[in-house]
Amino acid sequence: MGTIKTGLIKHKKRIALIAHDNKKEDMLQWAKYNVGTLRQHFLYATGTTGLLLEKELGLDINVFESGPLGGDMQVGARIADGDIDFLIFFWDPLAPLPHDPDVKALLRVAVVWNIPIAMNRSSADFIISSTLMCEDYIRKLPNYECYRHRLDQ
Repeated sequence: MGTIKTGLIKHKKRIALIAHDNKKEDMLQWAKYNVGTLRQHFLYATGTTGLLLEKELGLDINVFESGPLGGDMQVGARIADGDIDFLIFFWDPLAPLPHDPDVKALLRVAVVWNIPIAMNRSSADFIISSTLMCEDYIRKLPNYECYRHRLDQ
């Protein structure tokens, strides 16, 4: 796909928080434990998750639509635009959801743009406790120019 470019993730991260219905309590407990760290960053969340965290923890959160109403797609668009640095997404692998295609698209975009993704409490603990949370980080971005300018055959 071409040469590697880089992008700066600043020390004050832009973090998206998403939790499926059966994982909202887990997200709330995790956020309570990490509220001091979360307050140091810009926070985004989909509908109910964002409102729950704002109400229970007093966090300032940019709240998008609920996931099934397009919130997952809004987060994905912000990732593609370079406006979200990483994703904490507590999803329920045992519950079929009507917006599964949106969830898959969100995860694909996060991988395409090489942002950190925590999919459960353990991975979120590892990411948020990393020394990289409080410093600038240079992330590698694939150069998609060849892909953008390919000829359809």
